[in-house]
Amino acid sequence: MADYLSPLVRGIKPSGIRRFFDLVSSRKDIITLGVGEPDFVTPWHVREAAVYSLETGKTQYTSNAGMPELRGAIGQYLNDSFAVEYNPANEILVTVGGSEAIDLALRALITPGDEILIPEPCYISYSPITSLSGGVAVGIETFAADNFKLRADQLKAAITPRSKVLILCYPSNPTGGIMTREDWLPIAKLVEENDLIVISDEIYAELTYGSNHVSFAAMPGMKDRTILVSGFSKAFAMTGWRMGYACGHSDLIAAMLKIHQYTVMCAPIMAQYAALEALQHGLEEKDRMIESYNQRRRLVVKGFRDIGLECHEPQGAFYAFPSIASTGLTSEQFAQRLLEEGGVAAVPGDVFGLGGEGHIRCSYATSVTQLTEALDRIGQFVHKLKQG
Repeated sequence: MADYLSPLVRGIKPSGIRRFFDLVSSRKDIITLGVGEPDFVTPWHVREAAVYSLETGKTQYTSNAGMPELRGAIGQYLNDSFAVEYNPANEILVTVGGSEAIDLALRALITPGDEILIPEPCYISYSPITSLSGGVAVGIETFAADNFKLRADQLKAAITPRSKVLILCYPSNPTGGIMTREDWLPIAKLVEENDLIVISDEIYAELTYGSNHVSFAAMPGMKDRTILVSGFSKAFAMTGWRMGYACGHSDLIAAMLKIHQYTVMCAPIMAQYAALEALQHGLEEKDRMIESYNQRRRLVVKGFRDIGLECHEPQGAFYAFPSIASTGLTSEQFAQRLLEEGGVAAVPGDVFGLGGEGHIRCSYATSVTQLTEALDRIGQFVHKLKQG
């Protein structure tokens, strides 16, 4: 049956993250640092809002763009938290997770052959979705020496007459890197000079440590050039609810809405009520979860350094991206042997694109007990490697 499949689909590799996750599911003695998912359960009052919506018979379609009250709450939240202002009537679209929003944005923007600029290491979905939409993914390597920030000279060198879209993801998955206002200003200048559109994936915007997140859409002149993508999965511990959103110029959102109408119709109504409850009454719990991540972050970074693995300090998200180059193994070899011999699952850095080789991604969105045991196992594994 393979002959019936689209060549585009045949050419896409399966997710490297999911492959390791599948290996873990076959063993009960594994500590997994692989999947980027909070270990917190969605707060009860948020779950209760969804239950109540079902009990009161709210089981219908909503507006394709999402419930007006939810779009209003998203707009207020973004304005209060990140100083970006959107009209809920025509500049905000509720999606089935942030992943759908990214897919919609790329499909709405790409003409076959357009080049999509992607700083790497990055979230693994950007390049495959670009290919499925007929675009050409162009990776821009970032480096630990720069804290995995995107430099203006790197962006400038990658731009060609076919460049159309720049995808940004800060705070970064997998590196935990962030960008400050000063970092953004020269990037914004290049975006304007080269007439680019930006998809800014800000799903980890709330998860910063020591400094507040700066949205690219808040940079001078960038709001209309930017599709801001975010959601509830990470900061509100709502991964399985699949609640995301996209914000941008009304023309761009209208184009994305057309695709959304013909594919998923609308996000599930009960999940929308849960998301509304999270925004209205869940901010203190969000902040407590973030403080817990910060404690774990410090534990993990110190742990890797004590083991003898170089590890830049992540300033956002909930991932550490230590270098394993000193072991002499590739990322794939290290992760495979760590799983089999050490009983710890981490993701090989090469699956995240340029600059990922020589690293592994470890999520610290799990308990301190699990993290402490995982670090102990990794330490023993690395010690055995060095002993030969």
